[in-house]
Amino acid sequence: MSRIGKQPVQILDKVKVDIKGTTVSVEGPKGKVAKTFAPVVKIEKKDNTIVVSPTEETRFSRAMYGTARSVIAGMVKGAAVGYAKELEIQGVGFKAALKGKQLDLSLGYSHQILHDIPEGIKVTVTDGTKLKVEGADKQLVGQVTSEIRAYYPPEPYKGKGVRLVGEFAERVRRKEGKTVA
Repeated sequence: MSRIGKQPVQILDKVKVDIKGTTVSVEGPKGKVAKTFAPVVKIEKKDNTIVVSPTEETRFSRAMYGTARSVIAGMVKGAAVGYAKELEIQGVGFKAALKGKQLDLSLGYSHQILHDIPEGIKVTVTDGTKLKVEGADKQLVGQVTSEIRAYYPPEPYKGKGVRLVGEFAERVRRKEGKTVA
């Protein structure tokens, strides 16, 4: 049995939760998030908490109820507080700008890259090189951040590219260039 799945999810003051079968809708000051879970979990609202339990004693059911509880806790937190990730662009001439509901990226290619910003996500650009991706859905914030980074990941020789703030030391290994013998 899942240890995390057994714990109830506290509903915060500013958040409104609606449960219909296995579909959970959470609405709060930062936005609205709705997800549908596998029918092997039972989701109930008791007082000011949400309780998730497996409907059958299968391995899949036991695995899914811990996952469902964790996702619902993230939905409640996202609707109340929100999630944010920061990116920075490094490189000569590399920059970003907002054009309506699109992000315009100049990353050294022969063409501009226009990335559509999905509904529920807010992107802020400062100094042309710093981006902040915010939203209520944790998965969607991470996905948009990953898509933007994938256009030009940091390269190991000069370190140019799009990276998460503070990412350089952990994930980007620097390589030594060629030396003349």
